[in-house]
Amino acid sequence: MSRGGRDKDRDDPERRCIATGEVQPKRGLIRFVIGPEAQVVPDLAEKLPGRGIWVAADRAALDRAVAKGLFSRAARTQVNAAPDLADLVEAGVARRLVDLISLARKSGRAVAGFEKVKGWLAEGRAKVLLQASDGSDRGKGKLWTPTGGRWFGCLTASELGLSFGRDHVIHGALAAGGLTDKVILEAGRLTGLRGHDDGNAAVGKE
Repeated sequence: MSRGGRDKDRDDPERRCIATGEVQPKRGLIRFVIGPEAQVVPDLAEKLPGRGIWVAADRAALDRAVAKGLFSRAARTQVNAAPDLADLVEAGVARRLVDLISLARKSGRAVAGFEKVKGWLAEGRAKVLLQASDGSDRGKGKLWTPTGGRWFGCLTASELGLSFGRDHVIHGALAAGGLTDKVILEAGRLTGLRGHDDGNAAVGKE
């Protein structure tokens, strides 16, 4: 099982991280391209034209790529990587995750609140359990990871709240299907970027 609680898929395309030298499924990496002014541009949606440069979704790897000039080496020309590139990537992935959860909520595939989430877990409807990183461990420990599902604790209560149109949310759950696979992908990346231990709060985490 890979970072963020994802099962490795042998059919998933692989890329080499320029910071670690490791080849891994691109689900766990961030794609970058070189812009017209030789700047390093995060391509979080993986749709921008140009040759992709890949770095693991890990803050230490990103910081090393910037500090050691590894983007220039990979591009075989001098390029400019912002000193706060890791912060920019983290913020971008967090926004994508918040937006995806919001869309899932609007389609009826996401709920928030302890009782609603507990109900979905008990009924087997939940595929993903989301819990705020700054929520009470005692409260979070009363819920459990869905059987065969995922747990993520990489968003703050205010960020999770944005997804549900509230000031703050501690517990959320997503049903299978729809945008849930994309949520799992982005949550796995954000977990790596924020260095969270993906899963000590929820009971029965796999």
